[in-house]
Amino acid sequence: MTIHQAPARSVEQKSTGGFAIEAEDLVKSYGEVRALQGLTFSVPAGGIFSLLGPNGAGKSTTVKILTTLSRADSGRATVAGHDVGRQPNKVRRAIGYVSQKSAVDPEATGVENLTLQGQLYGLRGAPLKQRVAELLDQFHLTAEGGRLVRTYSGGMQRKLHVGMGLLHRPSVLFLDEPTIGLDPEARAEIWQEISRLATDEGLTVLLTTHYLDEADRLADRIAIVDAGKVVVEGTSEELKGELRGDTVQFEFAEPPNAELVNRVLSDQDDAMSEIKIDGRVLRARVGNGATALPATLAALTAAGATVAAATVSRPSLDDVYLRYTGRAFHNTGNEVPR
Repeated sequence: MTIHQAPARSVEQKSTGGFAIEAEDLVKSYGEVRALQGLTFSVPAGGIFSLLGPNGAGKSTTVKILTTLSRADSGRATVAGHDVGRQPNKVRRAIGYVSQKSAVDPEATGVENLTLQGQLYGLRGAPLKQRVAELLDQFHLTAEGGRLVRTYSGGMQRKLHVGMGLLHRPSVLFLDEPTIGLDPEARAEIWQEISRLATDEGLTVLLTTHYLDEADRLADRIAIVDAGKVVVEGTSEELKGELRGDTVQFEFAEPPNAELVNRVLSDQDDAMSEIKIDGRVLRARVGNGATALPATLAALTAAGATVAAATVSRPSLDDVYLRYTGRAFHNTGNEVPR
C-alpha cells in the first residue's frame, strides 16, 4: 500500500519561523510497542490544529512529549520557541495542558480549584482573585463557583478543567480529547469556547481527537495520525477535495465474496475505484453516486449478493482516512499504555 505524504513545506517557511509547535522525527516506544515512528508536523502560531486518529494512533503520546510529561527516544520538538528536551521549564510556563483525565479536585469548589492552579504559577492576591472571577464568568460558572466540583455535571467539570489550563494566560493550549464522554449539548458548548479562544484571543490550540466531526468543525488544519506517524496533513477542505466524485457504501447481510463483488463492480458503466471490503461493508469511490448506486445495487442483487443497506455521500474525513491508511476509521480501544 502506498502512503501519500503531505506536500513538503518550503525552505522559506521553515527558516522564517512562525510555528508555535514543531515536532521532527519523534520516536517513542513502550517496551516492544512502538507508539511513535518518526512523527513530524508543525503548527502555525494562532488557530486550531488537530491531531486526528483512532485510539492507539499515538496522539496522547505526542502531547505528553510536547508538554514535557514524557521524553522521546529520539527526535526533536519545540513549543513556543523553546526546546522541549533542553528547556522544559520554559515550555511549561508557556503552555496550558488539559489532559484526557480530569485534573479537578471533586472535593474542592470551583473557586478553590482555580485558585490552587494560579498559586502553582505564582499568582497571588487581587490579580489571582480577578483572574479566577474572569474564568468563572468566561465559562458561565460564576453561580457554581462556590459549589463542590463533585456536584457539577460532566460538561461543567470539563469547562472548569479547560479554565484551569488557561489561568496563567498561556500562548499554546493542549487539549487532549477535550469532549470525550460528554453529551451533545456539553460538546457543543466546549466547541464554542475552543473556537472563541483561537478566534478572539489568538491562542494556539493543539487538539487531539478521535471524533471526525470535531476535527472537521474546529480545526484550521488537520494532521491524520496512524500507527505513530502523520500520513497526511491539510485543511479539511483540502483533504476532502483530493477525493473526486462520491462515496458509495453497501452493507451486506453477510461478508460478501470478494471475487464476485469485484466482477460485478468492474462490469458497471461508471467504474468504481478505491474499493475496500471490511467485514460486511464495501466502500468505493465513483464519479456519480446518484446514478451508479441503483445500477450497482441491482447488479449485486442479481448476482446473488444480499444487500442490507446502501448509501451515497460526498467525501468525508472518514474517506480521507480510508484512502491514506487502507481501512475505515475505527476505534479499537487498544491504547498504548501511558
